[in-house]
Amino acid sequence: MMRKPSTHPDQLPLGFGKDAEIERIIEARVAIRAEAEAIRWRFRLMVIETILLTSLVIVTGLMLHQPPMLIARGAVLIGVTCLSTGLLLILLTGLTGKCLSALRSWKARRSNLLAGWKRP
Repeated sequence: MMRKPSTHPDQLPLGFGKDAEIERIIEARVAIRAEAEAIRWRFRLMVIETILLTSLVIVTGLMLHQPPMLIARGAVLIGVTCLSTGLLLILLTGLTGKCLSALRSWKARRSNLLAGWKRP
């Protein structure tokens, strides 16, 4: 038989049950913050790529001695296209994540409901 270790009367009691609740709250807040940061970083990356490709078109046009209006039209076309496809990809990524999360929770609820119907 194991004896419960005696504690000093001046020692504060440890509440391990409260720690789990606090840990759950902290993890939820960190997850929300990380998701928001991920969206910001995706948007920043998309803007950087758009600027990079647009400037590449401008520099290439200047190096090839193309007319300025042709360079401007190409740069605007590339910039708008890159920006719109980047926004579309961010949107589709978010929607896919939400759909997968909903599917996981639906499967969990479904398995919990079916658990009562299984034969012992």
